[in-house]
Order: sequence, then structure tokens, then C-alpha cells
Amino acid sequence: MEKWNHTSNDFILLGLFLPNQTGRLLLLLIILIFFLASVGNSAMIYLIRLDPRLHTPMYFLLSQLSLMDLMYLSTTVPKMVFNFLSSQKGISYLGCGVQSFFFLTMACSEGLLLASMAYDRYVAICHPLHYCILMSKRMCVKMIMGSWILGSLNSLAPTVYALHIPYCQSRAIDHFFCDVPAMLPLACMDTWVYEYMVFVSTSLFLLLPFLGITASYGRVLFAVYHMRSKDGRKKAFTTCSTHLTVVTFYYAPFVYTYLRPRDLRSPAEDKILAVFYTILTPMLNPIIYSLRNKEVLGAMTRAFGIFSFTK
Repeated sequence: MEKWNHTSNDFILLGLFLPNQTGRLLLLLIILIFFLASVGNSAMIYLIRLDPRLHTPMYFLLSQLSLMDLMYLSTTVPKMVFNFLSSQKGISYLGCGVQSFFFLTMACSEGLLLASMAYDRYVAICHPLHYCILMSKRMCVKMIMGSWILGSLNSLAPTVYALHIPYCQSRAIDHFFCDVPAMLPLACMDTWVYEYMVFVSTSLFLLLPFLGITASYGRVLFAVYHMRSKDGRKKAFTTCSTHLTVVTFYYAPFVYTYLRPRDLRSPAEDKILAVFYTILTPMLNPIIYSLRNKEVLGAMTRAFGIFSFTK
């Protein structure tokens, strides 16, 4: 039987799967999802950069969403796969801090970016005559920079806090990456300070953006319902339903994970939910935006035409 207690400052990641035949099959599935998500998001970024018809604020924001999803995947999956295949479950003290920082940064930044995308659709449908002014290139850049900067600043405090609290006995984290809530049960002190920070952070970066998104799309759906043009109504509804699907897939597991009382949380359930928003959602986003978007499908067709022509 393996002993997880040790005297170094390194942590142990217990991982997602048991080292058996079922675990290996599930790992292959994760690797396949990782590959599909990486190709899908990279292709989305390339298409938006390549096709002039996609050089609009909505697709500029979408390219940033794909970039964040790529970083999400790169933060957690490679280390998890390496640990499983090598049977080396350790992660350095510094590596754990870096992983935690980038994970929290992507989580907060993507939440703010989704709110910016909701505002973009609100302006496009409810105030089309003012769209070029309200969603100028400068405003779009400010939204993107704000998402990245605020996400980075928000992730600093919990990361620093988690790395400076004393840990006793085992340093075995019952997770497949350095998720701060999974590290706190190992602490030798009361962690109410962190729990309070989580409540404030979640309210600012999850609940408030989610309420803003809900209000924006409520107004949008009201405007869509009163449109005279059936084609315009169908196009607007398709676009909004696509965004709402992505928002639901992203926010629901996050809110459920981080706003539950500590006594109601379980490591197994947290790991399953983490798979959803760190691995499955990044794979689903490019599929949802491409299959339900004629402009993206048209860009894909033109891009494949270019490829076939150059051959």
C-alpha cells in the first residue's frame, strides 16, 4: 500500500482514475476529448483570424473564449495524464501554485468574458443603430483586457493564501489538479478566511456576471419576440440560444461547486464536476458555436476550399 505522508514541501495529486483497466480506458477517452478540444478551439481561433467576414466584436470575443479554453485544458489535463502514465503523482510546491493560479485566472476571466459576449448580443439586437459606437474595437479590447486583468488579480489572493497556510500530516490532494478547496482539508488551521474570500469572489465573478447575462438575454428575448421579420427573429434566437447554452454549461457546475457549504461537498463529486468545466465544456464550445452558426460554417467551407486549392 502506498504511503502519501512525506516530509518534503511537494504535494501529491491522487488523480481522477484508479490505475486499472477501467482507469486506462477512461484516460484514453480524456486524451481523445483533449485532442478534439485542442483542435476545435485552435481551428476556431484560426478561422476568425483568417476570414475577414468574422472580424467583428462578437467573433473577436469568441476567439478569446477559445484561447481561454485552450489554456484551461493545458493547465490540468497534461499533468493528469503524465501522472497516471508515469505513476508519479507528485507536483512541486511551485508547480501547484502556478497550476492553481492559472486555473483560477481562466475561471474568473472566462466568466467575465461570457458577460461581455452577452452585452454584445444585447447591443446588437436591442440597439442595432448604436452598435458600432457601443461595441467599437476600442471597447472590445477594453472588455478583453479587463477580463484577463481582473481574472489574474482575483486569483492571486486565494493562490497565495493556499500556499502560505500550514499543512499537517498528508499532503495528498484528493483531486487531479491543485484546486484550492481540495487543499484546505489538509490545513492545520481554521480556513474561514479563505471560505469568506470564496464567497466574495464567487459573488463578484460568477453571480453578478450571471445576473447581468440573465438580464441581458431577458431583454434580448423580449426584443426578439416582438420582431416583425421571421428570418431576423430566427437568426437572433439561434445566436442567443447558442450563447445561453454555453453560459449554462459553464456557470452551473461552477456555482454548484463553489457555493455549496463545505459539509455538503465530497471529493468524488467535486472531481466529476471539475471534469465538466475543465475538459468537457472546452470541447463543447467550438462545436456549439460552429454547428449552430452559419457564418462560422461558411468560414469553414471557404477555409477548406483554400486548403484544397493550395494542394
